Amino acid sequence: MKMIKLEESLMEETMVEIFEWFRDFLSGEWAVFLTAWLPFAELRLSIPLGIARGIDPERVYLLAVIGNMVPVIPLLLLLKPVKRLLKSHFSLMKKFFDYLDKRTIKKSDKVDKYGAFGLILFTAVPFPTTGAWTASLAAVLFNIKFKYAFLAISFGVIIAGIVVMIMSLVIW
Repeated sequence: MKMIKLEESLMEETMVEIFEWFRDFLSGEWAVFLTAWLPFAELRLSIPLGIARGIDPERVYLLAVIGNMVPVIPLLLLLKPVKRLLKSHFSLMKKFFDYLDKRTIKKSDKVDKYGAFGLILFTAVPFPTTGAWTASLAAVLFNIKFKYAFLAISFGVIIAGIVVMIMSLVIW
């Protein structure tokens, strides 16, 4: 358990460093937008960092939600064929995707039970590994049609953004 917390802490520190790098070379707004793209950060990290850096909360919310949604379309459309190609050519990728699939299935019982509505719930809860990236993987694993998956993940991201925004404003 301590090892997992240590790994999460190191991952969070790395994401903060990436945010700061984006901010130093681009701007605070770009840092919020681009950090929200990242699979381990998403808007759960980009919103509090943007607010902590003094960026207008409404702008932070909008940039984080849009940034978090950018990777969803390519993930939903390309994940299955790319995964199949990589698994068939590289044994390490096969092990990685088998692990990722098992982990995602284990964490996404609501998606399996409720389909697209479950994706909303799964994405809306701003916990580690429940964001748009993992929801996209779950949608592919459970064969949820693109339009339903995209709408569900979008609503989930909007809800998660509101939750994270409220929590961030209360803290800061």
